[in-house]
Amino acid sequence: MFFKINSLGVFGLESHTVAVEADISGMKSRFDIVGLPDSAVSEAGERVRAAIRNSGYTFPQTHITVNLAPADIRKEGPVYDLPILVALLMATRQISADVDDAAFIGELSLNGDVRPVKGVLPMVICARDNGFGRVFLPAANIAEASVVRGLELYPVENVLGLMAHFRGITPIAPVTEEIICSDGTQRAYPDFADVLGQQKAKRALEVAAAGGHNCLLIGSPGSGKSMLAKRLPSILPEMTFEEQLETTKVYSVAGELPSGVSLINTRPFRSPHHTISPAGLSGGGSVPRPGELSLADNGVLFLDELPEFGRNTLEALRQPIEDGIITISRVSGTLTYPCSVMLVCAMNPCPCGYFGSAVRTCTCAPGAVQRYLARVSGPLLDRLDIHIEVPAVEYEKLAGAERGESSAEIRKRVNAARLIQQERLKGTGVSCNAKMDAAMTREFCVLTPAAKNILKAAFERFSFSARAYDKLLRLSRTIADLDSSELIDNRHVAEAVQYRSLDKKYHMD
Repeated sequence: MFFKINSLGVFGLESHTVAVEADISGMKSRFDIVGLPDSAVSEAGERVRAAIRNSGYTFPQTHITVNLAPADIRKEGPVYDLPILVALLMATRQISADVDDAAFIGELSLNGDVRPVKGVLPMVICARDNGFGRVFLPAANIAEASVVRGLELYPVENVLGLMAHFRGITPIAPVTEEIICSDGTQRAYPDFADVLGQQKAKRALEVAAAGGHNCLLIGSPGSGKSMLAKRLPSILPEMTFEEQLETTKVYSVAGELPSGVSLINTRPFRSPHHTISPAGLSGGGSVPRPGELSLADNGVLFLDELPEFGRNTLEALRQPIEDGIITISRVSGTLTYPCSVMLVCAMNPCPCGYFGSAVRTCTCAPGAVQRYLARVSGPLLDRLDIHIEVPAVEYEKLAGAERGESSAEIRKRVNAARLIQQERLKGTGVSCNAKMDAAMTREFCVLTPAAKNILKAAFERFSFSARAYDKLLRLSRTIADLDSSELIDNRHVAEAVQYRSLDKKYHMD
């Protein structure tokens, strides 16, 4: 007896169809799963056996062969439990139903409950694109899958419920509209109104948000670097639907999507500890999973205490933050994950934290400051568009009861600048100034004669690299956009140069 069930698999962010073929023949009781399965798939036989028996059906005591086709693509995870069970019950004629246009995904517990699986969103998109009309999937994944239009989604709680549906006893109502996540799943970031003082740092972060620029916060302990960075997402523009879909795919594949959430609609903020490994940051594993860099896609990746991160970990950032993607190669294949992030870093200027401080004397030994700063390579620093000094806040500003400007007010200016950029960059595939390539930079960063003179003087004084020169142009363009200016004037360039002039003070060149 033979039966075939449609299922789906995922490799990286890409999904593919999988045919689950069940053949029951011979007298010897045996259960074989072929088709390049991993250990989780190979163990499906025991889960399926228990789920069938505990749901009141008969497990065939014969030689069972399950083939997962195509056989040259590695299958991983418990996603094939449910289709294997349905294929066996269909092959033994314990149930009968027309499932030619349906796909099945889901993990089984021993009592027949259907558990959620990773990567549902890309798999359901694949099902729609391949002409499937129905998808039977775990009820816990239904909110995530409901984002996809054009097919019927059947939330399955357990095997008994699915069998009752096939028998026509208790039909499962399909979901055809998006299930909106509740307010409780929305992330609320702290407000800039709570930040007392630090006007220059707040202005710099406004510029960074307006143009999508990477930035470095440097200052003594307790000056507010982390507090400022954690408020940055509150002034970033709202995510477009395409950005939400891309980020949700990453979280779905990584198994990080909160239960009941249909889409990630607030920009991620990821802050890994400095002990993280290169694979944890960039992604890895035998079948590579997204790392913190990809989990921050379309949001902020915050690295606090930057010099404490491992050298190899930091160097792994250099190419991805430029390209917006990260490619990981393993024996199982090559995967590419998106990582279009704003990289925000914070650090002390020396081991004791008070080098260059106006309120406290540095106690570091001679040479200790340079050894500390040398932990961060020049090429990585060069990729950080804005370098912001965050000095200690004076007592009068801390004791004052007056709140600062709110995130909502700052966000209005950021949104206005982003709209200007989107109109200017329409059709280029780029959404903000920081992502412009060299040709776009030359075309759209038009300077007045006075601005050219200031830029030339700064280039000669600070010995900027060619990369830093381009970043200064893009940074000046963003400041001009905040000023609603078509041309880049001398005041725009002067402010941009201030954000790159700390290297000399802290001897980071």
